[in-house]
Amino acid sequence: MALPPPNPSGLPFDDIRDLLHRLPEADRTAVAAVKARDAELTKPAGSLGRLEEIVEWVAAWSANPKPRVDRPLVAIFATAHGVTAQGVSAFPDSVNRQMLENFAAGGAAINQLCVANDIGLKVFDLAIDLPTPDISVEDAMDEPGCAATIAFGMEAIAGGTDLLCLGEMGIGNTTVAAAVYLALYGGRPEDWIGPGTGVDAEGLKRKAEAVGRAVQRSSDHLSDPLEVLRRVGGREIAALVGAILAARLQRIPVLLDGYVVTAAAAILHALEPASLDHCLAAHRSAEPAHGRVLERIGKRPLFDFGMRLGEASGAALACGIVKNAVAVHNGMATFEQAAVSRRAH
Repeated sequence: MALPPPNPSGLPFDDIRDLLHRLPEADRTAVAAVKARDAELTKPAGSLGRLEEIVEWVAAWSANPKPRVDRPLVAIFATAHGVTAQGVSAFPDSVNRQMLENFAAGGAAINQLCVANDIGLKVFDLAIDLPTPDISVEDAMDEPGCAATIAFGMEAIAGGTDLLCLGEMGIGNTTVAAAVYLALYGGRPEDWIGPGTGVDAEGLKRKAEAVGRAVQRSSDHLSDPLEVLRRVGGREIAALVGAILAARLQRIPVLLDGYVVTAAAAILHALEPASLDHCLAAHRSAEPAHGRVLERIGKRPLFDFGMRLGEASGAALACGIVKNAVAVHNGMATFEQAAVSRRAH
């Protein structure tokens, strides 16, 4: 879907803000239908715990009283970051292109998870051979470029899906995500950084310094979350913002992956908290600050397996949970169908 026509102000970010006033609400009729059927299924009330909540969530955001997940999609946004020049990562930038080739060849972890869970996979190359500027020195994007990248993320889910699993790939992007969190929530750089791909103690120190410089450099412009995004964010985070927004406008439930994907969610939450109502947090990453971020945006992760790979690996696993929840709800017999006695009063 495309952005609306330019508004009279001519400012690209105003088009994004305008979309936040158009967000559809949850379909309460569909949720009521799911609850009514759940009450008739051959099990004690509430005995499937969060699986029951998941089915209600799918119904609410697909507007379907008989929820289904037939066309799940993993969308990975990949880019490169100039801040890696500060020695913030354990891996060189050349890994970016190599991993794109690995995705294409079917050799990455996410490829196996998509096969195992019957999920479609799209990988988007956001100028991976042209890193954004080093955010500790200059802005990652200008306003038109950032807005265009958000728009690209909105278009990326064209073709249809009924459950969107979001992921990312890019050496240095946990540094960029940490800068976004510091800019949004304050504190010290050390509060938001973590090992990422496995950086050592000296690398962590360089990472904290780079994040601190990036946010300090932009300190007069941090009241606007979209300014935070363009100044200290990255292309994949901007595209993820667009994908989350487009999914809401098209009534597609969203599974958020880990630390970097959640940075995009945090930008939207800062703009309008209700903009994430159609999203579930797939998992809590091993990045130390991820749990705190999830608490701030009001998301309870489905699981915590100590994962920190990125590339939508947690979201793909969570997709399997969602598919199972829906299958149980739709396939179970009712008390009447199975001639099973109800609970005695």
